[in-house]
Amino acid sequence: MSRKKIFTIGAPELRGKSNPIKKFDARLGLILRDMAETMYAAQGVGLAAPQMGILRRLVVIDVGEGLIELINPEIISAEGECGMVEGCLSVPGRRGFVRRPEKVAVKAQDKTGKFFTLSADGMLARALQHEIDHLNGVLYVDLMDHEVFDDEDEDGPQPSGRTGRVI
Repeated sequence: MSRKKIFTIGAPELRGKSNPIKKFDARLGLILRDMAETMYAAQGVGLAAPQMGILRRLVVIDVGEGLIELINPEIISAEGECGMVEGCLSVPGRRGFVRRPEKVAVKAQDKTGKFFTLSADGMLARALQHEIDHLNGVLYVDLMDHEVFDDEDEDGPQPSGRTGRVI
């Protein structure tokens, strides 16, 4: 296994639109493995391929419930609204308050090409949206209401819907 470099804000790879995966082979499995290892080593809960300089529609997520690999993911439904503080491995040292749908359903493929649908709320819904945004060249800083600084009380007064969790 191999931990890879995580590209940071300013890198053009983070702003491109990722291409779909069409070939489901052993190389794909190696990329997913490297992505997971890189995510875990950086203590993240999600990583999209563009964050490693690979403009392909690949995402790995683990919000504490086990590794989820998504190939060619797309959000097929969303409902509600929830605000939360987000961070990103590609935007080190910064966090921002972002409003997103509270619940989502995502259609994706596994590493063999089989389609599946995943419904999520809470932290998993947040991570899915955050990582799928990466596949379209969008960073949370493009969506945030305001930046959150370390000296701020995260449990203090905030706009409604705030959950207090940081990704």
